[in-house]
Amino acid sequence: MKINALGLTTVSSEGDILDVFFPFIKFGEDRHVGEKNSIKAVLNKNLIEINCDLRDLEKPIKDVADAYLRLHLLSYKFVLPNSINLEGLFEILPNVVWTNYGAVSLKEIDKKLLNSKLRDDALIIKSIDKFPRLTDFIVPKGVRIADASRVRLGAYLSEGTTIMHEGFVNFNAGTLGKAMIEGRISAGVLVGSNSDLGGGSSTMGTLSGGNSTKISIGENCLLGANSGLGIPLGNNCIIEAGLYLTAGTKVTLSDNSIVKALDLANKDNLLFIRNSTSGIVEAKIDGDKLIVSSNSVTEPVAVRYAWAMNPSQRNLLYNMEGFPASPFRTDDWPFYAPNAETIDVNKPPKPNGYESKDWARPVMTQ
Repeated sequence: MKINALGLTTVSSEGDILDVFFPFIKFGEDRHVGEKNSIKAVLNKNLIEINCDLRDLEKPIKDVADAYLRLHLLSYKFVLPNSINLEGLFEILPNVVWTNYGAVSLKEIDKKLLNSKLRDDALIIKSIDKFPRLTDFIVPKGVRIADASRVRLGAYLSEGTTIMHEGFVNFNAGTLGKAMIEGRISAGVLVGSNSDLGGGSSTMGTLSGGNSTKISIGENCLLGANSGLGIPLGNNCIIEAGLYLTAGTKVTLSDNSIVKALDLANKDNLLFIRNSTSGIVEAKIDGDKLIVSSNSVTEPVAVRYAWAMNPSQRNLLYNMEGFPASPFRTDDWPFYAPNAETIDVNKPPKPNGYESKDWARPVMTQ
């Protein structure tokens, strides 16, 4: 498929292209003849027109204009992250001073600053970087961005995405549906619909230790506050707050087998937690089943949950609405054995200084 793109360039005094804004991109045989004539008539800007084929995006980047076109295609959501070749991007993009008047060459910024002071016309420097802010070029629809400086051009943001003040989205990364982003989405990372990255959480990109493994987050997932992810995560998964899960992290499963976290890549319905007593990382939930284990019980025969006269302090299971799970048991042992010794379960008188708390149910003879 043919691509025809019309862009406006910012050029330094030495003739170097600093950035390119592509407001017009068409697919097919149509050309931007009318738009081109209109821009020439009203703007004193350098125009650039790129004609290429969709297959050309599989080749390495040729120049600055080609680099900016590919970043625009990502942020316009014409192409998905990781679907086009971005080889050579860092080497080709110039390091630019981004100001309230646009891109300025590093060689010219001192003169620009001096002139702004002499004219009493403030020149505000926003950043010095190879990548501009997304919103200086494209304003995505149906998206909330609390701090525009934390989303780079080349980010792919689907409608319904919210990026809070501490959230960050790099180029060639983003969301595939409604998502809450309070953590970091690194380059190359895709987040599935209805997933939540908690405050301070992070994902490994191909530039930060993920190497050739593409990190992704499935649908309906939660990365707890200050957690980290270094493997592709399946759907309906949770990583507890503070747990950084790398590819080599040793994970203990419900059958007490130990695997590398990478062996669990793209598997659904997993809860990753760190045992606060042993420090062991455990994966606790398998599908719609609750896996219960205890290091002190080597041959379990039954499970009873909240099986006490007053189980309030033991009731640790809650659903999404915040309601606690009802007490349950897996055994069918009789509650009463006719020939067993009678046990008096009357509460004794309260002694002085007694503090009310849960009391253990007496052991029943089976």
